[in-house]
Amino acid sequence: MAQENAKSASGIAYAASMKPKFQADADLNEDIVTGVLRRIPEIDFQTATEAGLEGLADENVLAIAARENRILVTHDRRSMPKHFANFIQYQTCAGVLIVSKKLEINLAIEEIILIWSVSEADEYINSIRQLPI
Repeated sequence: MAQENAKSASGIAYAASMKPKFQADADLNEDIVTGVLRRIPEIDFQTATEAGLEGLADENVLAIAARENRILVTHDRRSMPKHFANFIQYQTCAGVLIVSKKLEINLAIEEIILIWSVSEADEYINSIRQLPI
């Protein structure tokens, strides 16, 4: 199956028919990332440490995730939605998933795996969604 490339307004290329890739925010419980990768190692889920996100402002975190075509996965429901809304006015973002801190870790893992299993990356561009779905 041929993949078509589309460029966003910010020049980021998104390939059609591509599985979502994920970027953990510094505030995300790393047990979620570990659990996802143990269950399905093929999922591309980068930790905040791997991306060097610790201590960065939300705008910079969003820029890094967008540059790498990664959906940002965060617990930050307080400030991230506002920063995301500002960010997508000028740039394209692969998307944001806000995981409730009240959601059990195993359920968060299941939801992320489900999203990866049944979705394409382009379904999340410039969208913010909350887990549980």
